[in-house]
Amino acid sequence: MSSFSKLSIGFALASTLVLLAGCSEEKKPEAAEVLRPIKIAEIGAADEGRALVYSGSVRARKQMDLGFRVAGKITERLVDVGERVTPGTVLARLDAVDLQLAVRRAEADLASAEKQVEISALARRRAENLASKNIAPQAELEQSVLAADQALSARQSAVSALEQARNQVAYAELKSDVNGIVTAVSAEAGQVVSAGTPVISVAVDGEKEIEIAVPENDIAQFRPGKTVSASFWSYRDLTLEGKVREVAGSANTQSRTFAVRVSLPDDEQLRLGMTGMITARTDGAVAAYSVPLAAVTEKDGKKIVWIVDKAKGTVHSRIVTVAGFTDDGVRIAEGVKPGEAVVAAGTQFMAEDMKVKVPGATTAEAEGNTQTAPASADRS
Repeated sequence: MSSFSKLSIGFALASTLVLLAGCSEEKKPEAAEVLRPIKIAEIGAADEGRALVYSGSVRARKQMDLGFRVAGKITERLVDVGERVTPGTVLARLDAVDLQLAVRRAEADLASAEKQVEISALARRRAENLASKNIAPQAELEQSVLAADQALSARQSAVSALEQARNQVAYAELKSDVNGIVTAVSAEAGQVVSAGTPVISVAVDGEKEIEIAVPENDIAQFRPGKTVSASFWSYRDLTLEGKVREVAGSANTQSRTFAVRVSLPDDEQLRLGMTGMITARTDGAVAAYSVPLAAVTEKDGKKIVWIVDKAKGTVHSRIVTVAGFTDDGVRIAEGVKPGEAVVAAGTQFMAEDMKVKVPGATTAEAEGNTQTAPASADRS
């Protein structure tokens, strides 16, 4: 084979390889841009400030712990928890045998004092008669007068002692002085109690209130007269306007919280012991929008969020003003508007005008947001 023939064959092979390489390049499409999936949070309406929410139970404003005015052994308990009582209702009784014996002794002492008054009165009249006839000395008359006066005083003392003994017998019955409901029983029949020991607790009818425990970091937000909102687990649609009535001057030694009492308006649906929620707004609070904590990051020393452009499928940063924090997020005072969406997770991977996969976007919208080169349909 001549040199010319060999050269022609080599040229033909080279041309074929170049042509095949060109066809392969046309068949290989350009790689599609990867969309980073994101989690978004919608901006809702602005709140009215940080809400302070504490739970407590409905209780009567006045509650009386009733006890016997004398010591003794309880023989009867006549009421149970939850029963209504009225003035004069007998709640419990003591063994009154010893008290009745004291009455009998006082009656005997009074009878003796009465006789002594009569005797001293006779002696005084006799002394006066003898003194008027100059038969008895003046000293004897004076002594009889003093004895008569002493007998009168002894009789008055005996009268008082009898009244006291009779009162003691009456005190053996524990009676209610008010209209209310029995809330607790602290002693049972057979128990020996001293004077003043609480036996029955009665919640007085009338005003009701809720007592809550507030930690020291929030106690400055509660002051007497402040208006708060009260809601109840038993009645989801019942909301009452209450007022702070009393704030404890010192913290509880165990819980280190302050007791705050909130007065409630009269409502027939309220029952003692119901669980209530007290909601108060902080003083000087500004309206703000709540976003997840992970939505706020920093850029050049400033707080920012990444705003999502759903139409274009891109994100861009925006400087915001943080008003404070809540239990589950951040409150933003300036920088966002209702209806906007912010990136709620993965903000460290965001970049300006970065293409992202918006949750809820259709496949066609996602594909339209990518910038890809169309693949050639030609084949060699």
